[in-house]
Amino acid sequence: MDTTVNVTMELAERMAEMFATLSDPNRIRIIAVLSHHELSVGQIVELVGLSESATSHQLRLLRNQRLVRVRKEGRQVFYRLDDDHIHDLLDRAIEHLSHE
Repeated sequence: MDTTVNVTMELAERMAEMFATLSDPNRIRIIAVLSHHELSVGQIVELVGLSESATSHQLRLLRNQRLVRVRKEGRQVFYRLDDDHIHDLLDRAIEHLSHE
């Protein structure tokens, strides 16, 4: 039985871009606070402890990689993880790093 996963060069490049985006501790912390709740930018700022400008910059990078999605309600902007796969990826990384 062949269990090899076919990773094309295009897929490998896209994966590398995604992992590069995830390589920043502040972006990981943002993903962690969004792992169970949709939050406004202000709430993310409070929880992560970055400035609003820095938080917005990090969210833009995460959104460009389709790791988070945005919803606007009037002047308020809310973010959540793009899908359950991102939550699973975070959980797997924590599980892997916690494994002894």
